[in-house]
Amino acid sequence: MPMNTPPRSTIRLTRRGRLVLIATGAVVAATAVAVPLLSLDSDAEKKPTTLVIPEGWRAGQVYDAVDKALALPVGTAKKSLPKANLKLPNDAEGNPEGYLFPATYPLERNGKKATPESLLSFMVNTANQKFNGAPIAAGAQRNAMNVYQAVTIASIIQAEAATKADMGKVARVVFNRLERGMPLQMDSTLNYALNRSTLKTTSADTRIDSPYNSYQRMGLPPTPIDNPGVEAVRAAISPTPGDWLYFVTVKPGDTRFTANYEEHQRNVAEFNRNQQSAKKSG
Repeated sequence: MPMNTPPRSTIRLTRRGRLVLIATGAVVAATAVAVPLLSLDSDAEKKPTTLVIPEGWRAGQVYDAVDKALALPVGTAKKSLPKANLKLPNDAEGNPEGYLFPATYPLERNGKKATPESLLSFMVNTANQKFNGAPIAAGAQRNAMNVYQAVTIASIIQAEAATKADMGKVARVVFNRLERGMPLQMDSTLNYALNRSTLKTTSADTRIDSPYNSYQRMGLPPTPIDNPGVEAVRAAISPTPGDWLYFVTVKPGDTRFTANYEEHQRNVAEFNRNQQSAKKSG
């Protein structure tokens, strides 16, 4: 490898609000944002008229929201995938993760009530319109990747960046790690593999057998790990210039990026002290 990576036993990763050591090819799963799913009509029945999909939701969260919005049994939307004829990239192999575009969708169009198939198709078509246009497609090509890879990186950025202002820097860390042949080592990818969201990653977690285990696997995960918004995709094709290899959100509003491992360790130590103080005060 072009550069040495500290022994795995000494490396702990983090996502937003936690220490993040980014190495090549990993992904981070986003924590669901507490956003109202449905905007309600003003009539007496208060039936939902739209479905809101927040940035960074995983496909499973989207399926559950579709079922709830349409008052269908849990699992209905996921089961409808084969019938939806989604226009996904070949690389997706039928998995819509990353292409269920976050936006507000009507539950009735042209007098017709939405179905799971129509909603999921609407989301994928919206993603294709956003992602396949000249700016993003050309930007992906400029960075020697295809659009699907750009969306995969964007899903990591969406999960990892504490603020939109940090997205370009997080993107650069991902690229720098990839270019140096370093594993991404992001716990968010482990969270995705385990279908959870947590700030705590154990050594046992880092040994799970999964293509999303970015501690053990090199390069990008096989699919996106959430459904990113446009800002994250733009960051993926236009990363901020810099030499950073590590970052950690020491406290809210204070994310520190560095290329120096020792400096990163000091930042991580400060993060841990802040966590301990928060526990004591809590």
